[in-house]
Amino acid sequence: MSEHNIHTEEHAHDEHAGMTKGKILRVLGILVLITVIEFIIALWAIPGGHMSQHVGNFVYIALTLLKAFYIVAYFMHLKFEKLGLQLCLTVSFIFIIYFIVLMLIEGGYLHNHMPQL
Repeated sequence: MSEHNIHTEEHAHDEHAGMTKGKILRVLGILVLITVIEFIIALWAIPGGHMSQHVGNFVYIALTLLKAFYIVAYFMHLKFEKLGLQLCLTVSFIFIIYFIVLMLIEGGYLHNHMPQL
């Protein structure tokens, strides 16, 4: 019984051995850089007329999704999970985004085609 506990503890330690302080600081630096770029877009590029609102929104959403990927992959340790769990969560996330987009499109359609009260 004690051999099983030792094996489990070693296995748990080896799973997350890839997260060193250097890697954590590198991911933190990437997240800070993305946040700085988002602030530049929101506070300088769009108000200053250097970027249109639609392009700015698209870039801002893409950067936010990239930031979410880094948070989920490294700080929530999804990168170190098995491929099956990664695929399950990714497909679920894609369907949730798909349904949100469908609801927004449907809401816009109803807003444009319903009689105003």
